[in-house]
Amino acid sequence: MIFTSATGVSRSAVVAGPGGSVPALTGAKPPRLGTMTGQPSFPRQYARTQRFTLGAPRSYALSPDGARVAFLRSGAGTDRSQQLWVLDLEEGREFPAADPQALLAGADEDLPPQERARRERSRESSAGIVGYATDSAVELAAFTLSGRLFVSELRAGTTRELPVQGPVVDPRPSPDGRQVAFVADGRLRVVPVDGAATSDEGDGGAAAGGRADRVLAEPDGPEVTWGLAEFIAAEEMGRYRGFWWSPESDAVLAARVDEAPVRRWWISDPAHPDREPTRVAYPAAGTRNAEVTLTLLGLDGTRTDIVWDTERYPYLARVHWSAAGPPLLLVQARDQRDQRYLTVDTTTGATRTVHEDEDEAWVEPFPGVPAWTPDGRLVRIADEGGARKLFVGDRPLTGAPLHVRAVLDIGEDDVLFSASGTDMHDIGVYRAWFRGSGDQGGWERVGERPYATVSSAVRGGALTVLSQASLERPGTQVEVVRLDADGGEKVLATIGSHAEQPSLTARPRLVLAGEREIPCAVLLPDGYQEGDGPLPVLLDPYGGPHGQRVVAAHNAHLTSQWFADQGFAVIVADGRGTPGRSPAWEKSVSRRLAEYALDDQVHALQALAGSFPLDMERVAIRGWSFGGYLAGLAALRRPDVFHAAVVGAPVTDLRLYDTHYQERYLGHPDEEPAVYAENSLITDAGLSGAVQPHRPMLIVHGLADDNVVVAHSLRLSSALLAAGRPHEVLPLSGVTHMAAQEQVAENLLLLQVDFLKRSLGMRD
Repeated sequence: MIFTSATGVSRSAVVAGPGGSVPALTGAKPPRLGTMTGQPSFPRQYARTQRFTLGAPRSYALSPDGARVAFLRSGAGTDRSQQLWVLDLEEGREFPAADPQALLAGADEDLPPQERARRERSRESSAGIVGYATDSAVELAAFTLSGRLFVSELRAGTTRELPVQGPVVDPRPSPDGRQVAFVADGRLRVVPVDGAATSDEGDGGAAAGGRADRVLAEPDGPEVTWGLAEFIAAEEMGRYRGFWWSPESDAVLAARVDEAPVRRWWISDPAHPDREPTRVAYPAAGTRNAEVTLTLLGLDGTRTDIVWDTERYPYLARVHWSAAGPPLLLVQARDQRDQRYLTVDTTTGATRTVHEDEDEAWVEPFPGVPAWTPDGRLVRIADEGGARKLFVGDRPLTGAPLHVRAVLDIGEDDVLFSASGTDMHDIGVYRAWFRGSGDQGGWERVGERPYATVSSAVRGGALTVLSQASLERPGTQVEVVRLDADGGEKVLATIGSHAEQPSLTARPRLVLAGEREIPCAVLLPDGYQEGDGPLPVLLDPYGGPHGQRVVAAHNAHLTSQWFADQGFAVIVADGRGTPGRSPAWEKSVSRRLAEYALDDQVHALQALAGSFPLDMERVAIRGWSFGGYLAGLAALRRPDVFHAAVVGAPVTDLRLYDTHYQERYLGHPDEEPAVYAENSLITDAGLSGAVQPHRPMLIVHGLADDNVVVAHSLRLSSALLAAGRPHEVLPLSGVTHMAAQEQVAENLLLLQVDFLKRSLGMRD
């Protein structure tokens, strides 16, 4: 499910229940930016800057010799076209290595369907060079434009096209930089970087226009692809790739995906009846998944199938292959209560279990693991003793209060990772040692400032690119730092941003609400005075698994602040199920998703009512995806609390959402039908929970959405109509789950405010 990704403060105190005091977070007050002369309205600015992400640097790769940092950045805060840049640390200068406008001679991009699908899964809405891969020395980068393959020599800053069979998807150089593997029309292909023509019988090869590429794996069925991540791997597991080079650059470990068993759906645009519908393979809850296997493909033509119990463990969640050990696989059972870490014998294809995780609720795949330390020990993240810990071998390197989120890099002596502590909103970068100076145990924070942040890092060799956002300033600060063996750090350079400054300043007050200590951000209108009286309330949550909104980053709260400035007291609450506090906090929603998600929003609202100017007779809620589902629940099941709802792209018929997500939290629908009925918005059990009086509801959905298909909203509307419940429906022609089009994004904000003000009886 998509959610508004937040990057957002300082230490907090517990908020008492109704009538209690609400201590604010400590820390400096953010500067007032105000409305700049000549600036467009915030909705227009927010839309055209793609949430102020355009012009900001991202996607870093650092050379192990400490000489270079490659990264992406567009030329301005409204420029969608990402360029490939290089920061030369020895010369102290930045230069562009690849400019899409020049490489395409000013022509518009023409994306192949598989690339469009990849971008939708990764929520990528910009253009140009949206991703790249490098060799191990970060000398060579490969990327695509309009399905064509380009490589950049990063030292020289030169770029050239490799003439290959296309359209090209996901090109990746070999570690030695001599070849590039990529996918085209479901085939896994490889091409030498020097362009030497090779023979490729059956595919034309060098004879077809002098191409130098050749096929490593050919689909053996009409629904088979090689080297691509299947839908649920990219949408739900965070695995966006489907092949991995060997450390020696002589073989590729590739996923074979057969979608023949998957149910077919058709997505059409009723606004264009002359266009054929798009046929998609969608593994809805309770139905069959794609069949995923692995094969080791030698460049010398050898093939070795990798063998594990795919019947018991059908989900391939992670693959890791480094010089420190054999390939590592993380595979999951379909019920996701059991996952195994497997090593691969590259000679025979046999696998061996080296670790197993089990949990009564579910097991979690985490970014960056499993992996090997340089001396061959297993690195993993696991829930143990009420905490989410980092392990090297059988030894935990961390413990409470740290809640580990991802492994960022593994060095010779230490592990770089991200984690939150006592304050869920403060997400930092940490390092823990597993040998040498770290044998005494413990961990330390990297780049710690006197205020809370949301931080991330990429490391290569002795250098680390550290990105930090905070409440004290808009945007993100990016520094290149050197981490010393004794824990010290030195800033070597900064990477500038071209992102626009927001035309308003977010002023969230972060608190913990009620006995459950629910993390909340409360935002009041600019200029609000204590004597102005109570304000209509707008809850603005995501509220579901994997979606944290209350974070220590200024830009994460901009939209909520804009709604506040329209005359609302806005509350963003992260209830049970959202990440960052503890495994128990996240997993308590198992089989009770609707009940706990909604109950925590009500609990937070009522706990805050005694300390903030909230008009409890005028309370609305808005949300998208899971947040839209939550908004629908609020209007139908708690009209005694909520008086209007904007329901955006909601999951309403839970059997229509995908296997990996829905079955994780609710089980298999054939085995637990009552659980699905109780959590649904449109079943008899779901609607029977809806009580009078009717509340205004605006349902919004993109007709081209292939993640939460529009059937969800249509079925909700039909159920509401049959039940005699008034509502409004806003269909968005040609819009996907991202709703990224500039005019759509701008007008959606304006239309929501208009609906909410009408519904709550507010006067402009």
